[in-house]
Amino acid sequence: MALPSGPTQTSSEAEAILFDLVDVYDRAYGVAAAELSLSAAQACVLGRLGERRGMGALAAELGCDASNMTQIVGRLEALDLVSREPNPVDRRARLVARTPRGDELNRRFEEAFTFARAAVGRLSVDEQEQLTALLRKALGQASTSARS
Repeated sequence: MALPSGPTQTSSEAEAILFDLVDVYDRAYGVAAAELSLSAAQACVLGRLGERRGMGALAAELGCDASNMTQIVGRLEALDLVSREPNPVDRRARLVARTPRGDELNRRFEEAFTFARAAVGRLSVDEQEQLTALLRKALGQASTSARS
């Protein structure tokens, strides 16, 4: 399935380039996931499980429906990439964690998904700092750089 692209008309070249970046990033993410027989959503969930997480927290963080998260986690569990266990604080809730097999597959995904590293690697250190500051500003985040 092709991912949607940005609007046909943008308000600026910066907006158009940002849409291009997101499109290329999404495609590269999907390709890296597919190389490991995962969907992009499965790779995304697997990557967010560095520690045990609640199903509801995962769904909220990824902005998806809880039932959708249940389906994604169910598929990952069937592949022995994650396990679900009762939350010791709230037995009605479930915690999700990567299995050793899931840890290995996530490591392989991180090696396969090189888009961001390659893109940033084409920039000098000064350009990387500028880009970081500009992206933080565009996202409404406070600058943490010593340079302004």
